[in-house]
Amino acid sequence: MTDHTAATAQAPAGTPAFDPKARATELAILDALRSVVDPEIGMNVVELALIKQIILGDDQTEVKMILTTPFCPYAGSMIQQVKEATEEVVEHDVKVTLLAERWDPRDAGLMW
Repeated sequence: MTDHTAATAQAPAGTPAFDPKARATELAILDALRSVVDPEIGMNVVELALIKQIILGDDQTEVKMILTTPFCPYAGSMIQQVKEATEEVVEHDVKVTLLAERWDPRDAGLMW
């Protein structure tokens, strides 16, 4: 008989495998980000699958996102809107990081 427990990733001691409070905050952020619309496409950044990761912190939260095109003319405005919408939820500083990943329109409509 083989022991598979060693190969299974374990959370550090005292860390819950699932944090319902953090997930509720993440979902509240995603809900707030639905107000940020890409003006060229007319869909919000969540529906377009532009939000790739939300890293919650006590003093700062980071939102990692991509753009629909590398030289999107609305990038500055959209980044600012993402920052402001997220700050309304977490009530502390938010850093928005643009990733180099290319957007695939087939991802639009997928939800977290």
